[in-house]
Amino acid sequence: MHNEEQQNLQGTSQMPPQQHYGGHDMFDAHEAMSTLVGAMEQGVLYEQHIQDQELKAMCQKHRAFCTQLYNTIVDTLKTGQDPAVPTQSYKMDQNNDVMYGMQPSQPKTPAQSVTELNDQSISGFMLGSMKTAASAFTMTSLEMTNPIMRRIMADSVPNMVEMAYEVFLYQNKNQYYQVPQLQQQHMQAFQNSYAPAQGTMPH
Repeated sequence: MHNEEQQNLQGTSQMPPQQHYGGHDMFDAHEAMSTLVGAMEQGVLYEQHIQDQELKAMCQKHRAFCTQLYNTIVDTLKTGQDPAVPTQSYKMDQNNDVMYGMQPSQPKTPAQSVTELNDQSISGFMLGSMKTAASAFTMTSLEMTNPIMRRIMADSVPNMVEMAYEVFLYQNKNQYYQVPQLQQQHMQAFQNSYAPAQGTMPH
């Protein structure tokens, strides 16, 4: 029995690259890919209902970027090796200006039909799907045994963060996502609630 167990233990050097995955990797990669595919397919669904051309262009840009990422992942998932097209870097079009403060607005109620969905709703869906994908890719990258797939997953997280943040900035600019601030004395109390740690890093 002990000899059989020993024979079942094998390192990556003893198997072909496409088998350099554990079972856990397959489950997590499948979950991460499902969130990515979901975001892409939702983009197809939303596009026909978007009114603002800026939001429509953003949706199309996100979908094109995610399509390339999807193909990169599929390449490595099948081969276990470096993909033909490496992970790209997403560059958002929005600037980083955030508007603070609250303006009065109509209370929101859930839409009862597709015709009630508007750019505020759709941009919220886009933000939600990117946040879900960023979480799934982060969790997947933490314990992936294949180093190439792990790097693709980890390198993709900042891109999803950028896409999600771009949607947030768009929403904020259009007052869909308002950002209240604390009173100055309360903000300062939080800012001053931590002090630098003593000691230095070991050499």
